[in-house]
Amino acid sequence: MADKSRAMGKVTYQEAAEGYFEKRQLRRHAAFWSLWALGVGAVISGDFYGWNLGLDAGGFGGLLIAGIVITIMYYGLCFSIAEMSPALPHTGGAYSFSRSAMGPWGGFITGLAENMEYVITPAVVVGAMGFLSHDIVVDLSGNDGDWNSPVWWWLIFYVVFVGVNILGVEITFRFTVVITVLALGILAFFYVAVLVKGSFDSSLLTNIPPDEGESSFLPKGVAGIFPALPFAIWFYLAIEELPLAAEESRDVGRDLPRATLWGLTTLVLFAVLTLFLNTGVGGGAQSIGTSATPLFDGFKAVFGEGTGASLLALIGLIGLIASFFTIIYAYGRNTYSLSRAGYFPQVLSITHPTRNTPYVALIAGGVVGYALTLLIYYLGKAEGDLAGKIVGALLYMAVFGAVISYFMQCLAFIMLRRKLPDIERPYRSPVGIPGAVIAGAIALVALVSLFLNDDYRPGVYGTLVYFLLGIVYFAIRGRHKLVLSPEEEFAMTRGEHGAHLQEEGYGSTHVSEIETESSPPRSP
Repeated sequence: MADKSRAMGKVTYQEAAEGYFEKRQLRRHAAFWSLWALGVGAVISGDFYGWNLGLDAGGFGGLLIAGIVITIMYYGLCFSIAEMSPALPHTGGAYSFSRSAMGPWGGFITGLAENMEYVITPAVVVGAMGFLSHDIVVDLSGNDGDWNSPVWWWLIFYVVFVGVNILGVEITFRFTVVITVLALGILAFFYVAVLVKGSFDSSLLTNIPPDEGESSFLPKGVAGIFPALPFAIWFYLAIEELPLAAEESRDVGRDLPRATLWGLTTLVLFAVLTLFLNTGVGGGAQSIGTSATPLFDGFKAVFGEGTGASLLALIGLIGLIASFFTIIYAYGRNTYSLSRAGYFPQVLSITHPTRNTPYVALIAGGVVGYALTLLIYYLGKAEGDLAGKIVGALLYMAVFGAVISYFMQCLAFIMLRRKLPDIERPYRSPVGIPGAVIAGAIALVALVSLFLNDDYRPGVYGTLVYFLLGIVYFAIRGRHKLVLSPEEEFAMTRGEHGAHLQEEGYGSTHVSEIETESSPPRSP
């Protein structure tokens, strides 16, 4: 970096060295269906596993009510995102929204929370992938040797799918569309099979023995709704990653809002079908609620034990791969944007010279995610019910980062409506500020609920410590290394520059030209 810098309040901006942005190039490719598949694919594994632990936490009624509340939250959030993403069309996504609304500290806190969500979530997904792969091999071959350990499966999956993400945005989005459609097809096949074969039994929905004085619908009482909230979030978690594709989208103003809202509605439909049909087969809520592989168990309940069910479960890995692959994309772009702006070490934003993918960020996130999975695995190995504990603990940790970022994005929406009322908004939320207020309030309730489950509370505390350490890093070092990336440029000029990157290019504003964000706007 050049020596030229300028203090702005409590942060310092450095002039980007010659060639800085040339080494950090992305490539535009994504259209509507690619973006829709990215959003749906990121979430769809939530219908394959993870959600079911909410049955154990609150019973069918508790998870159903939690699901309704969380669906309301996601619609409020996604309407807000659909407005902000084309108005602030930067790879930073949530960080970009909060940066323009609340300054560097607000941007960093939001970006760090989202980064934690996206680095931890693939670790949750790969945990299920490893255990399912292990079970399939045992069912098909009877081999349970050391080579069939989930630890090795996790490593293989990370190496393969981080590698595919590095190959280029074109292959990334093409693979995303194919894998997402296949995953939806598998779920649709399961739903039809349950109904056609007559396997569904509504009495199984409420077969968890209730606590004393409680009902079979709410076996844990009203209090069971709250610990079920994080598992209801798993039906939708990561749909909000779509703004991260803004700088790789061909038509941000038209495609991003539609893809976000169509994607969410697709997920609502599949969540309802999964909750009812997967719970109402086999051992019902009582056994599905503690399973690490609920869809696999559902297939076995419909088709019986043996090779047929194992092969179907092998196909079912597609749903997990869809989310694993697409959220790797998300943490890569989130890390890239924060690094490009100087909030994270700047080396993490370097892109491949010919493929224009943030390969350093992708590899770094994969290393952290794999290490985290191993840590939870070995810490919980002696406690029994290992698969369920790993999935549940990592899920809670991912949701911790998610709900903080959700609250901050809703707050950013409200503040941007007031602070920057005149910026171009190709789409406007039909629920406006009231919708953002409701969604933000639910996100705070969900955050509190994470501390109500004794089984997973240690993981949440560990994530909180990591979050606080990140804030300390920014306070000591990161805030003095900022660069006028598109997100920062847009914020510092209040939308005058940084919104039309295809026409303006990168780095059109220099450190010597920036003013305090409280100064009057410059004349055009």
